[in-house]
This record gives sequence, C-alpha cells and structure tokens, in this order.
Amino acid sequence: MTTPDALLARLLELHPKRIDLSLERIERLLAALGAPQKRLPPTIHVAGTNGKGSTIAFMRAILEAAGLGVHVYTSPHLVAFRERVRLAAEGGGRLVADPVLAGALAEVEKVNDGAPITFFEATTAAALKLFADHPADALLLEVGLGGRFDATNVIDAPVCAVITPISIDHVEFLGDSIESIAFEKAGIIKAGAPVVVSAQSDDALRVLERQAARLRAPIFIHGQDFLCRAERGRLVYEDTQGLLDLPMPRLPGRHQIVNAGAAIAALRQCLPNLPFGAFERGVAAADWPGRLQNIRRGRLAALAPEGAELWLDGGHNESGGRALAEAVADFEDKAPRPLVLFYGGLQTKDAAGFLRHFVGLASEVHALPVRGEQAGRAPEEVAAIAHRLGLDAQVQPDAEEALRALARRVWARPPRILIAGSLYLVGEILAANGTPPE
Repeated sequence: MTTPDALLARLLELHPKRIDLSLERIERLLAALGAPQKRLPPTIHVAGTNGKGSTIAFMRAILEAAGLGVHVYTSPHLVAFRERVRLAAEGGGRLVADPVLAGALAEVEKVNDGAPITFFEATTAAALKLFADHPADALLLEVGLGGRFDATNVIDAPVCAVITPISIDHVEFLGDSIESIAFEKAGIIKAGAPVVVSAQSDDALRVLERQAARLRAPIFIHGQDFLCRAERGRLVYEDTQGLLDLPMPRLPGRHQIVNAGAAIAALRQCLPNLPFGAFERGVAAADWPGRLQNIRRGRLAALAPEGAELWLDGGHNESGGRALAEAVADFEDKAPRPLVLFYGGLQTKDAAGFLRHFVGLASEVHALPVRGEQAGRAPEEVAAIAHRLGLDAQVQPDAEEALRALARRVWARPPRILIAGSLYLVGEILAANGTPPE
C-alpha cells in the first residue's frame, strides 16, 4: 500500500495557485465521498487564536475519564501527520494507524480525480471520513484557520461551539483588527447551538455576542456565566449549575486555567450529566505536547547543562508570548534560575511582540533557524530585533549547538532553558530529542 507520506505529497501538488477562502471545494469533495460530515458523532467545534489545542486536550481527558470514546482533529502536527487524527478506542483514543490513514487519503485522492484542492481541505475530508466510519461518543474538531471559511466548518449542527482567546494573527487571511478576526472566528456559531466564549477583549466579545444573538445561539461567557480560578492550590470552577473543586491542571501556566474553564463550561452545556469524578481525573491528566512541555529525557535533554531545566512551547505571537512570560515568571517566583530563551519563528509572526514580554525576564536570547520552512525568519533578524528591545542576543545554527555552548559554561545556578516559537521548530526539537507525540 502507498504510504501516507507519498499520498500527502501527491495531494499537496493539487494545491490551487490562488487561494480563495471558500467551502466550495471541500463540499464538492465530501459529496463525492458520500457526505461523511452528515454522519459524525456529536461534535464540539473549537475556534480561536490561542489555546484551542489545550482546551481540546482538557475536554478529551475529561470525556475519556468518563469512559466515553472520543475522536479528535487538531492541526498542525509536530512530527508526524497522524498526530492530527485521533480515533476513539477502548481505554483512551489512539493516533490513527498509518494503513488506516493511507486508505482514507487514497479514497480522497481517487474521488477528487485531480481537481484543485488545498492540502488542508483534502486531509480534513479524509479525517471526516474516518470519523464517520468509526464509532465514537464525541468528536472534538479544531478549526485550522479562522472559522467562517475553514474546511472544518462544513458541519451544520455542532452540539457546542467554543471560541478561545482571540488576538491578532494570520492578518493576511483574517484582517488586521480584532473585530475582523473575531468576525471570522464567529463563523462557527450555528443557529440554536450553545457557544462557550473564553476570556476575550471587549472588542472581540462584542462581535461574538452580536453573531450569537443574530443566530439565537445561547452564549456562555467567561467572567459572566462561568468562572475558573486557582485558589489555595486547587482549581475552582463555578457556573449556574454549581461549583467544582478540582485539582490543578497538569499543564502549567495561568493561561491553562482559562483553557480548563472553557473546556469544563462546554462539557457542562452539552453533557450536563457527566460525573464529578470525570472532571476531577480529566483536569489532572490532560496533556498537550509542545505546550510548556518539560523535556526531562532524550538526546537534546542530555546536552543541556547539568541540573538545568529544559522547556518547550509553541507560543509564537504577541499574546502567546505574554502568556508564556507570565508562566515563566511564576516559575521564577517559586524557584529562581537564570532564564535562557531560544526562539525561532516565521516571517509572518510578530517576533518583536513576542520577545517584548521577556525583557527583564530572559538573561539572554539565542536565535534559531526554522529548518525546512521557507517562511522562517532569519536568526540574524531575530537577534537584531532582540537587541533593539535591550535583550542580550546571539545567533545559533541549531538547538543542539546552542545547548552544547551553554553546557560548556560555568553556571552559579543551573539555567532554565525555554525553547519557543514556531510549531515547526517545536516539531524539529521533539524529533531531534527522540520524543515525538504519542
């Protein structure tokens, strides 16, 4: 059988020369596949700029703790494409097996018959076919880009929509204002289906509220209809149904409290009879690779200075930088160490906006290339941006060499090393370390 990688490469060649944001291509393809989007398990649709994957990770862990079978669709992947598709299985979901994935991709390629189709549209169609053909109790479906014209927005009646925090990103497709981006994200709101809105700016919230009102979709807003906070080492969630006293998330960072709150609120709306124990076990167990992931073992971890901490995160935009800096500052309060920041990003991302949050926090910045990605920002440019912000910065050929250089130095206190930036870089690090997502 043809491998998934070979099929994915062939599908990539069908990418239209000019991208127009539209659902017409995937709707045509899905019709040829027998309309799998009409046969999906109850679906929770998730859009937003930051926190989509973590919010889904919390929901998956809670649902699986309740003994339910859960399909999951996320993007992008970090190391292997199969990370995007998780199929329900007894004892917890499993990443789709290569032969199963290859079969779905081959069917998509056959019925598409060489017509122009974007890579994301083709692979989303394959995923929806797999989700329709394999039984499950729920599907957690992450938007790829925006919402209104995203390939996932072919579903007519989700049981709930979730919109995580919105910030400026992908301006070339979504617009350069919070209002325009929020309008695109609001495209996943469907008539009559509840929508859970995570922490938002006032400008974004007004847009979301207006769209929900227009479609008569019940809306549940962070800070108004539900609250989630840390209190005395516990996670306290509260809404009109009552209060949940839960363990703190395994995922570190203040922003994960917000993500956990949105996940709990969504499940309380569409599955009100979930047992308390599922929330208790799920919040504590939720994991999401590449999001403030503590790298304790592996090839790269062994190269770090003795006693150093090594962290990895895919934060890359201004709001991601703010959340990440807050989390690292909390680490510093509990256990002071010099912070060394490795950063590699794309040209389309706001490197200055990200790095600005580390002024006064990072003792030095090491700029890395994003390999295999033509849109990667040159490390020399990143270092220049860091210098202009007043950060001590230097260029490194890769993370391995940067870690070796740090290990050759004498440290009064072992450093805390944070590798952050593009998810392409995160994937490269996990592959080089020998610890890909499972």
